[in-house]
Amino acid sequence: MNAIGTKRENETFAPFEHRIPDARIGDGGDRFQISPLSHALPAAERLHGKFGTEPLFSFGEIGALSPFSVERSEELQGRKMSSARRDRDVRGAQYIISRTAVVAAAAGILVALPPPAFAMHISEGLLPASWALLWYAVAIPFVAMGLRDLKRRNGELPYFKPLIGLVGAAVFLISCMPVPVPTAGTCSHPAGTGLAAILIGPGLTVVVASIALTLQALFLAHGGLTTLGANIVAMGVAGAYVGYGAYRITRRLGLPWALAAFLAGLLSDWATYAMTSVELAAAFHGGESFSAMLALILIAFVPTQLPLGIFEGILCLGALKFIRGRKPELLRMAAVGGKV
Repeated sequence: MNAIGTKRENETFAPFEHRIPDARIGDGGDRFQISPLSHALPAAERLHGKFGTEPLFSFGEIGALSPFSVERSEELQGRKMSSARRDRDVRGAQYIISRTAVVAAAAGILVALPPPAFAMHISEGLLPASWALLWYAVAIPFVAMGLRDLKRRNGELPYFKPLIGLVGAAVFLISCMPVPVPTAGTCSHPAGTGLAAILIGPGLTVVVASIALTLQALFLAHGGLTTLGANIVAMGVAGAYVGYGAYRITRRLGLPWALAAFLAGLLSDWATYAMTSVELAAAFHGGESFSAMLALILIAFVPTQLPLGIFEGILCLGALKFIRGRKPELLRMAAVGGKV
């Protein structure tokens, strides 16, 4: 038994007693390592033949025990992951490109379609040349008076110019709120000239309204250069002087300043559109009655101008209330002599 056991032990495990160096073989591509453990396979097969037992080791198990086999497996797994990542990146890029193409096509269609235009003021080229020149002739004297007033008041109060700048910015922003008029195919908008006239006077309001209208004509396509004179007369002259007059008359009657401010904003807005209607009716009544054309244009503006006038009255009242509570010193420079 001892001899047999010794012989069997020598036959089975002799390969582990001979430590031969690892060998690397390859075909110029992948390289493989032969581990000494792989020499145990013949002995395991002989044991299986003699004793009818299962092999002690399988070739796959022995290969898995090799450090190089583990390294090789990790390398193959890394390649698979890299390939999957590349496929995912390619699919992601294709998705982004397709979505971008769809968005670009939709944007191109939207740009190509003509959008509905809702221009404010009297548009460029709408008035005949004779009427355009006439309204320029009416507007220029008021602008000149406003510039003279600016020079005089700036000499009296050197810090008056910043107030004019603030009021001008307010007029520009307030008059850039278009409200489409469905019955006339144009736009209405608040003007802010009533509030401006209370703070800096009607003459200077004509100046700031002229600047606002010029900027809107050049950069926002509202109004135009040929119709600038007519727009100045409507928004600057009519709106400013009517609003200022309404405030002064109401105050002289002893009525509250809040009511005076509301009426200034309300009537300045309505006066602006009444003057615009007069300008349009005078230019386009043709052989028809001027009054009939004027009534038709006024009726077309009614759906928007009634609520807009009320809105501007509330806006003027709220602005003056804010100034009285936060910056009452500004009212000492106001055109109404601080009696706000």
